Amino acid sequence: MVEYRIDRRSGVATYLQIVQQTKQALRLGLLEPGDRLPTAKEVVAATAINPNTVLKAYRELEREGLVEPRPGLGTFVRRSLARPGAAADSPLRAELADWTDRARAAGLDREDVTALVASVLEERFGKTAAPGERGHEENG
Repeated sequence: MVEYRIDRRSGVATYLQIVQQTKQALRLGLLEPGDRLPTAKEVVAATAINPNTVLKAYRELEREGLVEPRPGLGTFVRRSLARPGAAADSPLRAELADWTDRARAAGLDREDVTALVASVLEERFGKTAAPGERGHEENG
């Protein structure tokens, strides 16, 4: 089950944080088709946010075809976003964790690492690439 962490200082709307964290769990294989999302009541108890915010996030996920409500039962995952190599237990994730440890040992903080990763992602995938698409690469 996914546990939502809300950062009220992020500047990102709370419902979008829930949407993004759910998609991340789907990409990492932490949520799979058939899994039940936490109820609005459970999310409210854990995060102290408005239940309507949770419902708004779940409606957005439903609109995107990722989840489906089942009256009286809850909201369930419809499809996964996981790809081979992106799972939470993949070798690539382990390499990234090792790299992050080296970055911290070199004195970089979270913001430094985020900026560094963002710059490499823009370089390798392009600024206009949609999630899951390859960016514009230069030839020659």
